Amino acid sequence: MPSNIITFNNPLGSEKSEDTTKLPFNLQDLKAAIPAECFQPNVKKSLFYFFRDILIIGLLYAVASYLDSWLFFPIFWLMQGTMFWALFVVGHDCGHQSFSKHKWLNDLIGHLSHTPILVPYHGWRISHRTHHKNTGNIDNDESWYPVSESQYKEMPLAQKIGRYYVFLLAYPVYLFKRSPNKEGSHFLPGSSLFKPSEKWDVITSTVLLIGMVGLLGFLTYQWGWMWLLKYYAVPYLVFIVWLDLVTFLHHTEPELPWYRGEDWTFLKGAISSIDRDYGLVNHIHHDIGTHVAHHIFLNIPHYNLLKATEAIKPVMGEYFHKSEEPIWKSLWNSCISCHFVPDTGSRVYYTSNNKLAKD
Repeated sequence: MPSNIITFNNPLGSEKSEDTTKLPFNLQDLKAAIPAECFQPNVKKSLFYFFRDILIIGLLYAVASYLDSWLFFPIFWLMQGTMFWALFVVGHDCGHQSFSKHKWLNDLIGHLSHTPILVPYHGWRISHRTHHKNTGNIDNDESWYPVSESQYKEMPLAQKIGRYYVFLLAYPVYLFKRSPNKEGSHFLPGSSLFKPSEKWDVITSTVLLIGMVGLLGFLTYQWGWMWLLKYYAVPYLVFIVWLDLVTFLHHTEPELPWYRGEDWTFLKGAISSIDRDYGLVNHIHHDIGTHVAHHIFLNIPHYNLLKATEAIKPVMGEYFHKSEEPIWKSLWNSCISCHFVPDTGSRVYYTSNNKLAKD
């Protein structure tokens, strides 16, 4: 099979109609197929990846500062922004409590991973938990969920531009304003994202992030705006692009179903995601492209996802979604094909505004 072909055959049926689908396997079947050790975090291994990322980030800063060359800075920006993204993925494991069995250690490393890259650890952790609980549910999912056809038609031009053309820079906006048609800030404990019992978690992460902003402000005062641009702002933008690119491609694909009402279940939503191959970057960003197994079992550490994925493939069969397309091609195809879903139907698929124009 050519490498640019998506290797699944839409087992939910080629006719995208409204019906109730019953999966031929359940969570217990999938869990039984995975070796038990895949569910066990190894603290030494988890810490190794954290300190490895920190070391690489430090070395990149040292080299960039030593050379101080505009010939090197573009390389530095790409590499450092990618390492910011890798560090985010370490904090992502912490948020799922798959970094270790100790919540205090998970929260400590989570803050150390996320605060330097301006992510409110607890605020993001909680909203990301909502995403995982409702993946594939049009009404309740938290991120990268589709709009309906009628919502698309009524969407203001500025919002369409933000959602469909500059979405690779959307993450900071999401932190402050949440996703379209939802409200809430990741920084305010009174946000609808959070329970009253989570107030101090949210305040802790927000205060630490404000401290990081203050540190960046102080360093900028000492060394100037050009220092901020060269050593932090541009790598941060690269990190944002990585984050939005990867998370967008996890769940945006013409062949992935979305559900409404009683036809949605946790497992149907969890497998309505897709594994993608990022080539040389796979190991650097901790195999986060191996996403189907992660959505089914959140407590599997990133370094066990490949093994777990190979174990569930025979059980899932055609229900396992994996793309072998180059990432740039997957991004282009999803951008031009995935604009909205029908207003009605319990199981629906993305369609494009090009089809709307033809109709």
